Amino acid sequence: MAITIIQSKELKTGAGFIPTVKLPSDSILSRLAPEDEVLLNRLLSEQVEYVDHPDFSKKSVERQLFGGTATLTSRYATRFVEHDDEVMDAVTAGERIPTLTHEKEQRLFMRYNFARMRLYQILSKYAGKQLTGTAMRQLLGWGHRALQARSVIVRLNMPLVLAMGKRTKLSNIDFNELVSEGNMALLRSVEKFDSSRGFKFSTYSCRAILKSFSRVAMRVSRYRGTFPTEFDPAMERSDFVDKQRDSMKADCVDELKEIFLQNLAGLNDVEHTVIRERFALGKISGVDDTTNPKTLEQVGHIIGVTKERVRQIQNNALKKMKLTLEERFLAA
Repeated sequence: MAITIIQSKELKTGAGFIPTVKLPSDSILSRLAPEDEVLLNRLLSEQVEYVDHPDFSKKSVERQLFGGTATLTSRYATRFVEHDDEVMDAVTAGERIPTLTHEKEQRLFMRYNFARMRLYQILSKYAGKQLTGTAMRQLLGWGHRALQARSVIVRLNMPLVLAMGKRTKLSNIDFNELVSEGNMALLRSVEKFDSSRGFKFSTYSCRAILKSFSRVAMRVSRYRGTFPTEFDPAMERSDFVDKQRDSMKADCVDELKEIFLQNLAGLNDVEHTVIRERFALGKISGVDDTTNPKTLEQVGHIIGVTKERVRQIQNNALKKMKLTLEERFLAA
């Protein structure tokens, strides 16, 4: 799992090492709730990064952001005691809140990135070691805080995706697909936004959302070049007719063999010999020396006529067999 730090000016790799944090003992893991197990596996398998902020070096920053130091709600809990926060509480309760001021938005992003920084620090400390029960609970506590902050940021800014989607005039693209791509761009923007630069998040994310719309338009354009029409199941070509045709061909061949063997078409001896030699039907008629089709000239030497006469006899015999096939098999 590659661990990286995103500083305020550029992306840097955290000391160039890959932490190999080991899971705690089974007795400790057995106390975890299913959602905590999922979160722990995610934290130990995905890349951890955060956007640094100058205030993170201050000792009082945690108290300013979260209302106090990180304290678990109980001995074996995986969540910290949360103090009242106007924005977080309103969004969690589903209340409609006005557009955030720059100060409130910056504080929200600082909460998110500070929680991710604490995740990085814990994982770095236990690189190559086994997590203790306390460290695991601290890790999960900061993980829950990071997820909560990100969820609030995304929920507050999802209207941006709808607004950008309505402003973008792309009539040949499904609106739901546009919104889906915009939501993914919004999530990526939350991960990379640096609030210390002094810009509003909407300024940064709107450009990313519009760029994602451009990618959708290019993808759809390439698809249209290959598939000019929409998918329509009614226009799909079924192979039923082909299979039915192949089956009928096989049945006709079997029927023709039966007509030839039993001479149901009333062929005379010369016609029977011509058909047998021309189409190598010696094996099915009991004549073992006829294994390969012969030319008209070769058959002519056998029956003592010219090759043109052999052609006439062949066509006449085939006509008789065709009429018999139509009467016995195709008419039914």
